Amino acid sequence: MTETKASADPYTTQFEAVVEQVTDSAVVLDETYFYPEGGGQPADRGTLAGQEVVDVQHGENGVVHTLAEASDLTVGETVTGNVDESFRTYCMRAHTASHVVYGAGRRMLDDLGYGGFDISPEKVRVDFTTSTEIDDEVLLELERLANQAVWESRSVTWERYPEAEALDMERIAFNTKTEEGLGGDTVRVVTVGGSEPWDVAACGGTHVENTQEIGPITVIERSNPGEGMTRVEFAVGEPAIGRRIEEKAAAFEAAATAGTNLAGLSEYVRDLQSDIERLEAERGELQDQLAERRIDDLRDDVVEREGGTWLAGSVDAMGPNDLSEKATEMAGEAADVVALAGQDGRTFVAVAAAEGFDAGAIVDEVTEEFGGGGGGSPAAAQGGGIDATPGAVVDFLQGGMDE
Repeated sequence: MTETKASADPYTTQFEAVVEQVTDSAVVLDETYFYPEGGGQPADRGTLAGQEVVDVQHGENGVVHTLAEASDLTVGETVTGNVDESFRTYCMRAHTASHVVYGAGRRMLDDLGYGGFDISPEKVRVDFTTSTEIDDEVLLELERLANQAVWESRSVTWERYPEAEALDMERIAFNTKTEEGLGGDTVRVVTVGGSEPWDVAACGGTHVENTQEIGPITVIERSNPGEGMTRVEFAVGEPAIGRRIEEKAAAFEAAATAGTNLAGLSEYVRDLQSDIERLEAERGELQDQLAERRIDDLRDDVVEREGGTWLAGSVDAMGPNDLSEKATEMAGEAADVVALAGQDGRTFVAVAAAEGFDAGAIVDEVTEEFGGGGGGSPAAAQGGGIDATPGAVVDFLQGGMDE
C-alpha cells in the first residue's frame, strides 16, 4: 500500500514512479510525492504523465490520483509526476504559519486547546479553544508575535516518535476534534524550534524548514464557529502583502478625507464619534420636546364617547413603548381613554384607559378594522402592523368605531 512521501520530503516536486492500478481516471502509483487532502491541507495540484491531476485522496490501496480525463496509462508503466511547485510552496508556508500562530497563542491564551485549521488560496484559519477573550488587542498581539517568530528564522523539523513517547511530550498539541496522528505505532511530530521551541504539534502536513520562508502573516478577522472555539483567520505571503496594501490604502484614503495623517486618524474618529453621539442625544431631546408639545396640544381635542372622554391623536418620533407610557400617564387625568398612534415602519397604536373602559378591547377593534395584531389588559394595550395611516386610526377612534 503506497503512502505519500510529500510530508517527509516536501521540497521534491518532480519524481518518477510505476503505475500499480488504473481505473478510468484514477491512478495508484508505487510511490508518490503528491500530498493527498487531509488534516485541513488541500490536495496537491500538478500533472502525471503530462495529464492534469485534479484531486489526490487516501484510498483503500494507497494514494489515489484523479486525472482530469480517463487515463490510457497501463499497469507497470513508469511515469513522471510534477507537483505544482507554486501551490505546494504556498501550502507549506501556510501550514507552518498555522503552527506559528498557534505558538503565539501559547504565549497569550489561557487553557489553550487546538481545534483544527484549514488552508484556502486566500487565507488560513486556526481554531482555538481558550478561556481568554480574543479581542482586537489580543488579535494584533497574535499577529505581532507570529511575525516575530518568522523574523527570528526559527528552524522547523519533523520526525516520528512512538505514540506513548509523543503523548508524554511536554506541551505537544493534538487536534481535539480528530486526534490527528493517534491510533498507530508512531506519531509524526512537527517542531518549530529555536533556543526554546515555539510550537510542538502532531501533524502529517507539508512544512517549510525555516520560519523565514513563510513571509509576512496578516491577521484578517476572528469569529465563533461554535463548540466553544474561536476562529482566527489570517493571510500568508503574497495574499498577506495584498491585504496589508488594501488596508493601508483604505487608511490613507480615510486620513485624506479627514484632513489628517495616519497617526491622527484614530483621534479624529474618536472625536467624530463623540460628535455623533452628542448630536444624536440632542436630536433625541428635541424629538422628545416636540412629542411632548404634540401630546399637550392633543388635550384640546378630547371628545365625548360611550359615556366618557376620549383623547386620540397621532404623535411622530416616539416608539410604541414610549407612547404607551405617555398614554398610561394621561389616562384618567387628561381623558378616560387615551389612544396615541404612531409609525415605526408600520402604524401602531398605544391605548390606556381608566376604570370602566377596556384598552385591550379598543385595540382589538382597531386591528379588526385595519389588520395587524396586539393585545394587553383593560388598563393598557398596544397594537402593531396596522395597515392604515396613523391619521386614519385616529379618525376611527374619534368616531368611526360607532359606525
